[in-house]
Amino acid sequence: MGELQIERHVEYIKSLDKKKDFDSLIMEHLRMNGAYWGLTAMDLMGKLGEIDEERVISWVLQCQHDCGGFSGNIDHDPHILYTLSAVQLLVLYDKLDVIDAEKVAGYIAGLQQDDGSFAGDQWGEIDTRFSCCAINCLSLLKRLDKIDLKKAIDFVVSCKNFDGGFGCLPGGESHAGQIFCCVSALAIAGALYHVDRDILGWWLCERQVPSGGLNGRPEKLEDVCYSWWVLASLVMIDRAHWIDKEKLKCFILSCQDRSLGLENQGIPL
Repeated sequence: MGELQIERHVEYIKSLDKKKDFDSLIMEHLRMNGAYWGLTAMDLMGKLGEIDEERVISWVLQCQHDCGGFSGNIDHDPHILYTLSAVQLLVLYDKLDVIDAEKVAGYIAGLQQDDGSFAGDQWGEIDTRFSCCAINCLSLLKRLDKIDLKKAIDFVVSCKNFDGGFGCLPGGESHAGQIFCCVSALAIAGALYHVDRDILGWWLCERQVPSGGLNGRPEKLEDVCYSWWVLASLVMIDRAHWIDKEKLKCFILSCQDRSLGLENQGIPL
């Protein structure tokens, strides 16, 4: 098993802020999410202090709109996905006091639909990802009372399938990413009793393939991102011991680019 190349990961994350190429341009609307994942990784590696905190907080605040929601970058539209990432970044820096929590909570509550689901933004797309974002964000803001939590739970439960998994909508295919969203939403809401832990745990543990990596659904390739979505879900239902953790570690380390950091799939360089 190789070693985690912490310094290389740190330098890679820091370099992303300086990129001005075509790829960075077409993904600029996702920057709030990228900042959350990147800075959380820096914190886990004990290197968050190497990032200019004041600059980060200033940028986050520039992404807030009059409605209370946050966009993925300056001059983009607000969305519940980016609002959660913005709040999470402020929590990471212990700076929640710089925003009006009531205003943010009001924006999120305004996205709840009559059936308990949540739209991502004013254009109305519905997805259990957004239920997760809403419940997570309001929990961090201590404002869960701003929504109809019972209806929110009922909608998530309506997206449960015969295999124990969850889809993005009722009847939608079970997917590891959606399962994380639904299980975490239920966990935060104190409603994990709706989850059949053994049936779901079996579906999740079957995502491990011979390489040790995890895929997101049957017959798909392994991808290092599912190391989070699947394993985090297994932890929440107390079934993490159902997979081979050592093989998963080896797979993750095999995904390291020798010069840049982690790639998606486990193809050793």
